[in-house]
Amino acid sequence: MVVKINENYLKLKSSYLFVEVARREAEFVKNNPNADVIKMGIGDVTKPLVPKVINAFKDAVDEMGNADTFMGYGPEQGYEFLAEAIAEDYKKYGVNIDTSEIFISDGAKCDTGNIQEIFAIDNKIAVTDPVYTVYVDTNVMAGRTGEMKDGMYEGLTYLKCNAENGFVPELPSEPVDIIYLCYPNNPTGTTLTKDQLKVFVDYAKENKAIILFDAAYEAFINEDNVPHSIYEIEGAKEVAIEFKSLSKTAGFTGTRCAFTVVPKQLIVDDSEGNAVEINSLWNRRQTTKFNGVSYPVQKAAQATYSPEGQKEIKEVIDYYMENAKIIRESLSDLGLEVYGGVSSPYIWVKAPNNMKSWDFFDLLLNEANVIGTPGSGFGPSGEGYLRLTAFNTLENTKEAMDRISKLEF
Repeated sequence: MVVKINENYLKLKSSYLFVEVARREAEFVKNNPNADVIKMGIGDVTKPLVPKVINAFKDAVDEMGNADTFMGYGPEQGYEFLAEAIAEDYKKYGVNIDTSEIFISDGAKCDTGNIQEIFAIDNKIAVTDPVYTVYVDTNVMAGRTGEMKDGMYEGLTYLKCNAENGFVPELPSEPVDIIYLCYPNNPTGTTLTKDQLKVFVDYAKENKAIILFDAAYEAFINEDNVPHSIYEIEGAKEVAIEFKSLSKTAGFTGTRCAFTVVPKQLIVDDSEGNAVEINSLWNRRQTTKFNGVSYPVQKAAQATYSPEGQKEIKEVIDYYMENAKIIRESLSDLGLEVYGGVSSPYIWVKAPNNMKSWDFFDLLLNEANVIGTPGSGFGPSGEGYLRLTAFNTLENTKEAMDRISKLEF
């Protein structure tokens, strides 16, 4: 007997983008042990959890140490107290969500990667280009694509997003079943207005497609006409699943808590024409494969929605957005083309003199000791760009911009 592997994994690039960034960083540090490297590549936060969250976390841990308040297995979908806080938060955007439509998880990355499991293998998938790599890689792993050619996987529909079209993806030129959208966008930091997003909702309704909407960065939105939820668009509950996260919003990158909203109005037909609730399928998947987020983490997450928690978190978000402003304005002053950084912690920079993405990455690393993320790792349309994040400290952000300003392009 010979063990067989899932050969779809062999279609993947040799390593995950951020693994390669980390490898090059480690090699540089090894060869330059005294270098002061400033990391602006991987989007990890630097500010600690806010006091309101820490106090809730500690109180919950104390509960776990008392037999009368100890909590064992919790509901895989998440505790009702957190779902209620999330549902209440949606109301400030004029959106009503039932708690049974909210599924608490340990990360939007996990959910956006796992959601494809409940859909048939022959569904046609559309992604933007550039794209957050998890959307693509998980569909490759599942077997929905062919081999990669010229940076694109056969079988996927790529919706180009670049300076020429204002980073607004065009509708698919061929029929598709599932569309991944991420706004504010990772990696470009750009946004869609309500009218621009409505175009996709209308398309999905007309073509019986489903939108997988990653709104992990909605807390950074500073523009009035940019929606914080796809459900602000009329009819979106019939065609969209939404993913949100506390990782960047509240500094939960190491604490892990997010949630996915699957409306009960989202219904598809099976092969025999029977109506099926997507909500029930996702519930079945989660109860089978996921044991839920820990009680202390969910109590800490609940605290992020309290008035005091919201105030403290807003101060942290403002801190990061000041960094984004410094990066955007500093690089623009150098004559570089810069996008994002207005309603997003990501800044998308065009490399000077038609440099390739990895060449620009190496230049910044070797000459300025600053790490970004090569745009080419996010898809063919990312070639020639670099992504920088605003999540470092204010001091490091200013220092990084000062170093870059001294380079000769």
